[in-house]
Amino acid sequence: MPWIDTHCHLDASEFDADREGVVQRAREAGVTQIVLPAVGVANFDSVRALAHRFGFAYALGIHPLCVDRAQDGDLDALRAALSAHRDDPRLVAVGEIGVDHFIEAIDRARQERFYAEQLELARDAGLPVLVHVRRSADTLLKHLRRTPVRGIVHAFNGSAQQAQIFIELGFKLGFGGAMTFDRALQIRRLAQTVPADAFVLETDAPDIPPHWLYRTAEQRAAGETSRNEPAELPRIAATMAELRGWTLEQTATQSVANAHAALPRLVALAD
Repeated sequence: MPWIDTHCHLDASEFDADREGVVQRAREAGVTQIVLPAVGVANFDSVRALAHRFGFAYALGIHPLCVDRAQDGDLDALRAALSAHRDDPRLVAVGEIGVDHFIEAIDRARQERFYAEQLELARDAGLPVLVHVRRSADTLLKHLRRTPVRGIVHAFNGSAQQAQIFIELGFKLGFGGAMTFDRALQIRRLAQTVPADAFVLETDAPDIPPHWLYRTAEQRAAGETSRNEPAELPRIAATMAELRGWTLEQTATQSVANAHAALPRLVALAD
């Protein structure tokens, strides 16, 4: 059965040694499509090149944790890139964009400005967005009310009330490895209760490993890896199936339909 990983940083250096193998394992696991979000101007070309090389999709944007080293002119560079590639069917979204209130050292006002301007760029380009959220859901929603676009809230970890507002605004909620931990009670409760058409599946590889790949700080210091891969998506999806009382096939069918609804250009790529 086919799967779509709606968020994977395949260009990350963690994959440099075996990127071909990572893609092959994903395909063997049934992951037929992967969305590769950019995090800054410096990797616009790399995510686009990888998407074309492997038949995947990509998004262009400036990550909130990268705005401290981004130049103001990078927003103009994003505007130019979206214009230059507007007819590229593999360009499916603007992302990864958003606001992060977990890392306090990064200027929140600057994050908000970059986020707000990128929402406007997405609206003007007619593209959905891939939104990063960490302790910042209310801030994200404030700007989405001003600039209505749709898309995916990546690695959603907010409250049920915030989830409902995002859904009402036309967003899908991304669920991945965090959902596989028994202690992630709020995320698991949301995975179980959100409407069937309101979620998508993702890995955020090489990050957010599921529980079977997680390593403690001591284990990592000893050289044990916790690298996540898109091939883990079906096993992550099995948690969603278990929580909702669905079959794995039902989960695959619904998650793919939801990904197509969130990122409409994926439909043509499937064909």
